[in-house]
Amino acid sequence: MKYNFSDRISALQPSAIREILKMSSDPNVISFAAGNPAPDAFPTQAIAAISQEVLKENPVSALQYSLTEGYPALRTTMKEFILNRYGIGKAFDELIIVSGAQQGIELTCKVLCNEGDTIICEDPTFIGSLNSFRSYNTQLVGVEMEADGIKIDSLEKALKNHPETKFIYVIPNFQNPTGITMSYEKRRRVYELAQQHQVMIIEDNPYGDLRFDGEDIPSIKSMDTDGLVIYVGSFSKVLSPGMRVGYLCGPQEVVSKIVVAKQCADVHSNILAQIICEKFVTQYDIQGHLERLKAIYKKKCTLMLDEMDKHFAKCVTYTRPQGGLFIWCTLPKGVDMVAFCKRAVTDYKVAVVPGSAFTVTEGAPTQSFRINFSTPTDEHILKGIEILGKMTQEI
Repeated sequence: MKYNFSDRISALQPSAIREILKMSSDPNVISFAAGNPAPDAFPTQAIAAISQEVLKENPVSALQYSLTEGYPALRTTMKEFILNRYGIGKAFDELIIVSGAQQGIELTCKVLCNEGDTIICEDPTFIGSLNSFRSYNTQLVGVEMEADGIKIDSLEKALKNHPETKFIYVIPNFQNPTGITMSYEKRRRVYELAQQHQVMIIEDNPYGDLRFDGEDIPSIKSMDTDGLVIYVGSFSKVLSPGMRVGYLCGPQEVVSKIVVAKQCADVHSNILAQIICEKFVTQYDIQGHLERLKAIYKKKCTLMLDEMDKHFAKCVTYTRPQGGLFIWCTLPKGVDMVAFCKRAVTDYKVAVVPGSAFTVTEGAPTQSFRINFSTPTDEHILKGIEILGKMTQEI
């Protein structure tokens, strides 16, 4: 049988991260390739207690069909949470629970974009979002990053050159893959440009609650007076990625279409998981939990950066994130980055992700690679960074 796949899917390739993770499943490999929370970050006892309570006292509520928009109590809780914490939520906004932030991004693309429409993205950016955008045959335009976020004059040029742009996609806090945080001034300018050109913004913020250094910066959505910003958040990095619970806040008119699109996708997100999230936020010390996560990730990030300072060749540069999960390393010009990453995992059993996995233009040259500090043990950080350091000394 010859299988003829749709044009939307046939051009998509497996995630390079997933392919490297297959190699890193070897127990002898030290993996800096994942983006998972630290194993000791999960509040397992609280989740077990909540699950037992729900399934004992009101099991049908967690086992029956529910609303596409999400568990009502969780929607109310999250509206209050993001309003109090981030100043998000105007009279024209609505909130929907989605199956992880990834679904919120994919559904937004589905309801806003036709084939051939333009999406402007930070370059590099999150591969999951890029593949969602590619699956709708959109035209992707990348805008380079600077130390304080997206390059504004290049963004302005891209908007002028592409008046058909549907939205700008950004990850302002501890961006995946670079770890860069967008400055307040740039956030304000991004919103002003969106106003000027009447394009929407997807503000993806899965890592915002994991700031362990510096001061919080207002979200772009908090500046939204015209209904231009769709804000996407997630419980994946602060509670559990396996429960697949995220949320999307945006203009009511757009969210109503996302509800219809979600009904076609999965009817509704996992209700038991939504109930667990709501009870954890309202009945447990959520702020204390976040502070514990910050302490875990600050320790791991500091350890990794200290070891990199000690072992990496001076010709290699890297970001120093104030939160999140990732560090972005850049090799000198002329060094074959892909070969470096391949040799690291095959010859030295240390897995990192080639930066080419995150470029807006597939296969675009880059000298960078991404490493993760949240998942490996301290012992693996010490050993793995020493190995990578020796490799950098040989380039």
